[in-house]
Amino acid sequence: MTKPIIWVNGDCLSPQNPALQEYPDSPAIWVWDDTLIEEWQLSLKRITFIYECLLELPVVIRRGDVAKELLNFAKEHNAKKIVTTDSPSPRFDVICDEIERSLELEVYEVEPFFDYDGYIDLKRFSRYWKLAQKYLFE
Repeated sequence: MTKPIIWVNGDCLSPQNPALQEYPDSPAIWVWDDTLIEEWQLSLKRITFIYECLLELPVVIRRGDVAKELLNFAKEHNAKKIVTTDSPSPRFDVICDEIERSLELEVYEVEPFFDYDGYIDLKRFSRYWKLAQKYLFE
Protein backbone atom coordinates (compact mmCIF):
# COMPACT_ATOMS: atom_id res chain seq x y z
CA MET A 1 0.00 0.00 0.00
CA THR A 2 1.44 3.36 -0.99
CA LYS A 3 1.45 6.31 1.34
CA PRO A 4 -0.50 9.43 0.45
CA ILE A 5 1.28 12.72 0.03
CA ILE A 6 0.43 15.66 2.25
CA TRP A 7 -0.37 19.06 0.80
CA VAL A 8 0.41 21.72 3.39
CA ASN A 9 -1.54 24.85 2.53
CA GLY A 10 -1.35 28.36 3.93
CA ASP A 11 -4.21 27.92 6.36
CA CYS A 12 -2.52 25.28 8.48
CA LEU A 13 1.20 26.01 8.72
CA SER A 14 1.54 24.14 11.98
CA PRO A 15 3.33 21.03 13.20
CA GLN A 16 -0.12 20.17 14.63
CA ASN A 17 -1.55 20.03 11.11
CA PRO A 18 -4.03 17.08 11.24
CA ALA A 19 -2.73 15.66 7.95
CA LEU A 20 0.86 15.67 9.24
CA GLN A 21 -0.33 14.10 12.49
CA GLU A 22 -2.33 11.37 10.76
CA TYR A 23 0.40 10.48 8.26
CA PRO A 24 3.71 11.32 9.98
CA ASP A 25 5.78 9.20 7.57
CA SER A 26 4.25 10.50 4.36
CA PRO A 27 6.06 13.00 2.14
CA ALA A 28 4.70 16.53 2.44
CA ILE A 29 4.80 19.45 0.04
CA TRP A 30 4.19 23.20 0.06
CA VAL A 31 3.74 25.01 -3.25
CA TRP A 32 4.26 28.74 -3.61
CA ASP A 33 1.24 29.58 -5.74
CA ASP A 34 2.37 31.90 -8.56
CA THR A 35 -1.21 32.98 -9.27
CA LEU A 36 -1.92 33.80 -5.63
CA ILE A 37 1.33 35.72 -5.20
CA GLU A 38 0.52 37.85 -8.26
CA GLU A 39 -3.20 38.38 -7.60
CA TRP A 40 -2.89 39.15 -3.90
CA GLN A 41 0.46 40.89 -4.22
CA LEU A 42 1.82 39.19 -1.11
CA SER A 43 4.19 41.41 0.80
CA LEU A 44 7.76 40.42 1.53
CA LYS A 45 6.83 40.35 5.24
CA ARG A 46 4.05 37.84 4.56
CA ILE A 47 6.25 35.68 2.34
CA THR A 48 8.97 35.72 5.02
CA PHE A 49 6.47 34.75 7.72
CA ILE A 50 5.22 31.81 5.64
CA TYR A 51 8.75 30.69 4.84
CA GLU A 52 9.76 30.78 8.50
CA CYS A 53 6.73 28.62 9.34
CA LEU A 54 7.69 26.17 6.57
CA LEU A 55 11.16 25.79 8.05
CA GLU A 56 9.50 24.19 11.09
CA LEU A 57 7.72 21.59 8.96
CA PRO A 58 8.90 18.45 7.14
CA VAL A 59 7.97 19.75 3.69
CA VAL A 60 9.43 19.94 0.23
CA ILE A 61 9.01 23.48 -1.07
CA ARG A 62 8.14 24.12 -4.71
CA ARG A 63 6.74 26.97 -6.77
CA GLY A 64 4.30 27.11 -9.66
CA ASP A 65 0.83 25.89 -10.50
CA VAL A 66 -0.31 24.23 -7.26
CA ALA A 67 -2.43 21.45 -8.75
CA LYS A 68 0.23 20.50 -11.31
CA GLU A 69 2.99 20.49 -8.69
CA LEU A 70 0.89 18.38 -6.32
CA LEU A 71 0.06 15.87 -9.03
CA ASN A 72 3.71 15.68 -10.10
CA PHE A 73 4.80 15.18 -6.47
CA ALA A 74 2.21 12.43 -6.03
CA LYS A 75 3.44 10.73 -9.21
CA GLU A 76 7.07 10.93 -8.00
CA HIS A 77 6.01 9.11 -4.82
CA ASN A 78 3.60 6.69 -6.52
CA ALA A 79 0.81 8.11 -4.36
CA LYS A 80 -2.82 7.60 -5.25
CA LYS A 81 -4.12 10.04 -2.65
CA ILE A 82 -3.43 13.59 -1.48
CA VAL A 83 -4.25 14.62 2.07
CA THR A 84 -4.65 18.22 3.21
CA THR A 85 -6.54 20.51 5.56
CA ASP A 86 -9.55 22.62 4.71
CA SER A 87 -9.16 26.25 3.70
CA PRO A 88 -11.58 29.16 3.25
CA SER A 89 -9.51 30.40 0.32
CA PRO A 90 -11.54 30.62 -2.91
CA ARG A 91 -8.57 29.10 -4.79
CA PHE A 92 -8.63 26.04 -2.55
CA ASP A 93 -11.82 24.67 -4.12
CA VAL A 94 -10.49 25.25 -7.64
CA ILE A 95 -7.26 23.39 -6.82
CA CYS A 96 -9.17 20.55 -5.13
CA ASP A 97 -11.39 20.14 -8.19
CA GLU A 98 -8.31 19.81 -10.40
CA ILE A 99 -6.73 17.22 -8.09
CA GLU A 100 -9.90 15.13 -7.84
CA ARG A 101 -9.93 14.64 -11.61
CA SER A 102 -6.86 12.41 -11.19
CA LEU A 103 -6.45 11.34 -7.56
CA GLU A 104 -8.33 10.76 -4.36
CA LEU A 105 -8.34 13.78 -2.05
CA GLU A 106 -8.88 13.66 1.70
CA VAL A 107 -9.52 16.98 3.44
CA TYR A 108 -9.26 17.30 7.22
CA GLU A 109 -11.20 19.92 9.10
CA VAL A 110 -9.18 22.26 11.29
CA GLU A 111 -10.58 23.76 14.45
CA PRO A 112 -11.20 27.42 13.66
CA PHE A 113 -9.15 30.05 15.42
CA PHE A 114 -12.43 31.75 16.36
CA ASP A 115 -16.11 31.32 15.49
CA TYR A 116 -17.34 33.76 12.87
CA ASP A 117 -19.93 33.35 10.15
CA GLY A 118 -19.55 36.57 8.15
CA TYR A 119 -17.19 37.75 5.45
CA ILE A 120 -13.49 37.81 6.30
CA ASP A 121 -11.05 39.69 4.06
CA LEU A 122 -8.19 37.22 3.67
CA LYS A 123 -5.98 39.40 1.49
CA ARG A 124 -4.23 41.06 4.41
CA PHE A 125 -3.46 39.47 7.76
CA SER A 126 -3.93 42.80 9.55
CA ARG A 127 -7.57 42.95 8.39
CA TYR A 128 -8.14 39.38 9.54
CA TRP A 129 -6.46 40.04 12.89
CA LYS A 130 -8.47 43.22 13.50
CA LEU A 131 -11.64 41.15 13.25
CA ALA A 132 -10.26 38.11 15.10
CA GLN A 133 -9.05 39.99 18.15
CA LYS A 134 -12.57 41.31 18.79
CA TYR A 135 -13.72 37.71 19.25
CA LEU A 136 -10.64 36.42 21.00
CA PHE A 137 -10.08 39.11 23.61
CA GLU A 138 -13.59 40.33 24.42
